[in-house]
Amino acid sequence: MRELAERQVDSGFVPGMVAVLARHGHVHVEATGTLAFEGAGSATPMAGDTVCRLGSMTKPLVAACAMTLVEDCTLRLDDPVDDLLPELADMTVLADVDGPLDDAVPARRPITTRDLLTGTLGTGMVPAEPGTVPIADALDALGPAPMDEWARRLGRFPLVHQPGERWMYDTAANVTGVLIARATGGSFGDALRERICEPLGMKDTAFSVAGGNTGRLATAYERDDGADGRAVVEDGPGGRFTRPPVFESGGGGLVSTAEDYLAFASALLAGGRRGGRRVLSRPAVTLMTSDHLTPEQKAVSGFWPGYFDSMGWGFGMSVRTRRTHLGPSVGSYGWPGFYGTAWYNDPAEDMTAIFMMQRAHAGDQRLPMWQDLWTAVYQAIDD
Repeated sequence: MRELAERQVDSGFVPGMVAVLARHGHVHVEATGTLAFEGAGSATPMAGDTVCRLGSMTKPLVAACAMTLVEDCTLRLDDPVDDLLPELADMTVLADVDGPLDDAVPARRPITTRDLLTGTLGTGMVPAEPGTVPIADALDALGPAPMDEWARRLGRFPLVHQPGERWMYDTAANVTGVLIARATGGSFGDALRERICEPLGMKDTAFSVAGGNTGRLATAYERDDGADGRAVVEDGPGGRFTRPPVFESGGGGLVSTAEDYLAFASALLAGGRRGGRRVLSRPAVTLMTSDHLTPEQKAVSGFWPGYFDSMGWGFGMSVRTRRTHLGPSVGSYGWPGFYGTAWYNDPAEDMTAIFMMQRAHAGDQRLPMWQDLWTAVYQAIDD
């Protein structure tokens, strides 16, 4: 594991990386490199308490927070969200995904809480070249805004597909954040802190880095190097994650540490309990970590053909439905993030794996690396 991590550092792809493996109550941490290529961070070693931007690893935490509201009957999975999200009531749906925004038909049914948690509300990321698909341009232009304003902007556009028809990425988690804020009568960040982070002792998980902790924040780099061959800073120690955001993004706005995320992952693996304290019931965890997509939904969903051939989608995370390499096992669940973070629980092996680094689209660029890491993990288990 350490050799594979050091390879990424020695190649100059990232300045540092952390890998955590936990199994049968034992935790092993491999940290190599530093927080940054330049500045003070170049002299600070990566560690289990290094603060990293989670990107889409935020989504499972959002789903867990929503499930605490389902458990206390503030929300119900199959109830429409119209009363709390009137902006998304009586929606219309595009007649043609590539067509004009005003060519739309009525939605066949309301959007439900379950639709938000499974990503099947009918709108989300639409990959397209700018200027080629009107709804893609419209959704890309939503921009950060206070939550109420963001919801109003989203509600002005038709849905891309009928509710429940197919899985679409990202937007559902942001809408879930708005739903949580309105259901609790406070901010989304407060609800997440009170219902998930504080009970689990996740002291560094938030939508911005507290002032005294900026020295532990790793620098994030853009996908491509500059003309001089050096990595380009995308967000540094004094960047946007050191200030409270305008929009608390459920899709990818949290910062955290490997230690904090291990607390969350361990609680799920233990059926919702950690350190004698229960955050979620076992049935709630089972719901979150089960595949909820139908074969019909999978056939028309995903970023490319066959995307869901070996996985499904639970609440805010993927679920492995077929083993394709040495690991993860069938029934494993988790999700990666934009900056190269990744997490999976493997219940069959009683194991959690967490990887932290900070380079945009790192997962896309380093797919062989992730496969090598998983191979090393499961070979070690077998040995």
